[in-house]
Amino acid sequence: MNHPLHFALLLLSLGFLYQTTTSAVLMDKLANSKICADEECSYALSMAVALDDFTAPDCRFINIKKDQMIYVYSKLTPEEGTGVFWSGSVYSERYVDQMGILGYFPSNLVKETTKFKKDTDTVEIPTADVDFYCF
Repeated sequence: MNHPLHFALLLLSLGFLYQTTTSAVLMDKLANSKICADEECSYALSMAVALDDFTAPDCRFINIKKDQMIYVYSKLTPEEGTGVFWSGSVYSERYVDQMGILGYFPSNLVKETTKFKKDTDTVEIPTADVDFYCF
């Protein structure tokens, strides 16, 4: 076995891990609770269409393009002085690379086209109390 090679690979790996962990930024919580279709937020509440383009400001958000369809999975319960954000995933054959990626977007940039759940059939649950880091 070539021990210097193993040692070099170990140092390289540790350097990579150090670089990724030191470049992480702690992100503030957007809300204390959210409205979902079920306790796990695994079912879509509705389908919406984007009224305008939106470029994600950080890793918690998704990019959306005008006229793009979006599955809405949760609606954050806004606190005083904060924006209203929903979470979802884009749906479009044109943007296949973005399909399945969940993230937040401003609710005023979309229009709900189809509701899968009545407002009375939804659940309000607390958002996670874990720190969220963007790399």
